[in-house]
Amino acid sequence: MKRVSLKDIANMTGASTSTVSFILNGKASEMRISEALKKKVIATAKKMGYQPNQVAVSLRTGQTKILGLLVEDISNNFFAMLAKTIEDEAEIFGYKVVYCSTENNNRKGQELLKMLAQRQVDGFLITPTQGMENDIRRLLAHKKPVVLMDRYFPHLDVAHVMVDNFEGVATGMRHLIGKGYKRIGFITVNLPLIQMQQREDAYNEAIGKSQKGTKKLRKYMLELDYNASREEIIQLISAYIKEHQLDAVLFATNYLGILGLQSIRQLNLRMPDDIAMVCFDDHDIFRLYPPGITVIQQPVEEIGKKAVHLLMEQMGKSKSTNQKKQLQLAAEFVVRGSTLK
Repeated sequence: MKRVSLKDIANMTGASTSTVSFILNGKASEMRISEALKKKVIATAKKMGYQPNQVAVSLRTGQTKILGLLVEDISNNFFAMLAKTIEDEAEIFGYKVVYCSTENNNRKGQELLKMLAQRQVDGFLITPTQGMENDIRRLLAHKKPVVLMDRYFPHLDVAHVMVDNFEGVATGMRHLIGKGYKRIGFITVNLPLIQMQQREDAYNEAIGKSQKGTKKLRKYMLELDYNASREEIIQLISAYIKEHQLDAVLFATNYLGILGLQSIRQLNLRMPDDIAMVCFDDHDIFRLYPPGITVIQQPVEEIGKKAVHLLMEQMGKSKSTNQKKQLQLAAEFVVRGSTLK
C-alpha cells in the first residue's frame, strides 16, 4: 500500500504542501490559517490514514518522542509494575517507551544502552548493572537526560529515585525481634549493588544492636549466586533453614522470597508456628499464600512517576517542583499472618 504523503493531502484539499505541513504540525494559528481549512485538512488526513514519517519528524525536531527504559528483569513483578507506571506517565507527556532487560549482565546492559543511544531516544530511565558507571558518565558528558531507579552509583552525581532500603529492612528486623524471634536468617543474593548492600547493612546493624541488649542474636546470613538455578536455590535455602533451625527469615528480594516459600513447604514448616517470614518487595503470591506474607513494600508507582517527572524536568517538558534530584522514598511495612504468632 502506497504511503500517504503531504502532497496527496494537498491535492485532495486544494491547499499547498507547506500549508498542510503547518496544520498537521499544530502551527495553523501561528501561520494564520483559517479554521475551515484546518478542519478540512485534518479530516482528510484522518480519512486517508496519514501517518507522519517519524524519521523525518525526528530529523526536523531533533526529538524521537521515545524514552529508553533499561531494567533488571521485565518479568519480575517489581520491574513489570515499574515499567507499566512509566509507560502510562510518559504517555501524558506524549512519549512512548522502549523496554529492555539487562538480567544484571554488565555486557548485555552496555550493549542495550548503546542500542538505545543509536536509536536516539530522548531520555534514559535506567536500573544499572554493576560496571555501567562509565557508560552512565558518558551519557551525562553528552548532555543526555538520565534518571537512575532502584539503585545508583555513590560517586556519580546523577538524578535517581529509590526506596529507603536500610530503613525498610531495619523496620522488618525490629518487628521480628519485637515478636520474640531469636534465630533470624537473612537470605540475599551476591550482587554488588548499592540497594542490596544497604539491606544487608540494616540486618547486620540490627544483629549488632541486639548484642548490647537483653535479646542477643546470632547472625545467620545466606548469600546466593544470582545465576544459580531455581532448583539449586530452593535446596540451598531448605538446607540453611534446617541446619540453623531458623525460627524467622527475611528475604532480600521478592524472587528469593517466592523460592523461599517452596523451601518452607518442602520442609513441611507452618507459618508462623514453625517459622516466620518477611520479604523485601510485595507480590500477588504473598497476598494470596496462606496465611499472607509480611512484606517491606516499595512505592512502585511513586518511584515510576517521580522518575518520569525528573526526566521531563531535564528535558524542559515539566517545571521543577523539587530542588532535590536524588530522591529516597519510604517503604511501607505491611504486616500479614506470616509473622503474627
